[in-house]
Amino acid sequence: MADAVKLEHFRNLVSLSAADGKITDAERESLERIASSLGIPPERLQVMLSHAHEYIYLVPQNTQDRDKQLQEMIALALVDGEFASSERELIKSIARKLGFVDSETESIINNFLK
Repeated sequence: MADAVKLEHFRNLVSLSAADGKITDAERESLERIASSLGIPPERLQVMLSHAHEYIYLVPQNTQDRDKQLQEMIALALVDGEFASSERELIKSIARKLGFVDSETESIINNFLK
């Protein structure tokens, strides 16, 4: 993924994390880790987090786009070569907002990690 695309996808992660009105400590920790692995400076991340509620993210309306979005989130979480449990929980939380049930998400994660 090109840097601009990675940044856009990361912003979607931030937006989806804040979709329920708050970003939990675990979500923030995972976002910080992913941002660091993408080379996003902490100051920029803080600005993104403080404006997360302003970002507009349209949930994909078809299964193919929804699956692609989930796969891109997993790829972002794996940029540093690790998939921490906090990142897995963040992905599952966001996947729920996209309409996935946990068992679907786990299956997709496990297939992605093979």
